[in-house]
Amino acid sequence: MTERSRSRTREQRRSRTRTVSISLRDRGQTTQDFAIGIGVFILAVAFVFSFLPSIVTPYDSSVGSAETAQADRIADRVVQNLSTGDSPNEIDGTPIVDDKWSDAQLANLTGLRSTTSDSDDFVHIDKVNVTIQRLNGSTHPPVDGVGPAYEDQPAASSARIVSVEYSGFDEPAYRLLVRVW
Repeated sequence: MTERSRSRTREQRRSRTRTVSISLRDRGQTTQDFAIGIGVFILAVAFVFSFLPSIVTPYDSSVGSAETAQADRIADRVVQNLSTGDSPNEIDGTPIVDDKWSDAQLANLTGLRSTTSDSDDFVHIDKVNVTIQRLNGSTHPPVDGVGPAYEDQPAASSARIVSVEYSGFDEPAYRLLVRVW
């Protein structure tokens, strides 16, 4: 080989062995970096908002589907057993007002289990309240409620719009409300 060819090959080797280094510290933020960062941030915020309400809710037991179905069945049985037969959802007010619609009558009407006390034949129905109220929510003059008092605890409820055939019930429609808890 000649001297020239040797010098060319040396120059080629030198140019081939040289590398170009890129420093990552000097590059700017790319669009993909920004999109990934914002996506992670939005997911974190969504997780916090979806998880936070379950932390601050009270530890009351929720009402299950069994209680909802039971309230619906009780409302149907009350309307069916007190029905006058004249028109749909018209119930007889005599057992409600004259007989004071006792817990024993409610147990007989609906087939609910009840316990009796030997001392005074008091019938106690657990966790069921039946109320007839005006459509605006007031309970005067209709019956305040049968069963244990409802005190705004979580309860399954079922309502029926009924008309009551009795002299004290002057409006065309009332709400029969059954609560089970």
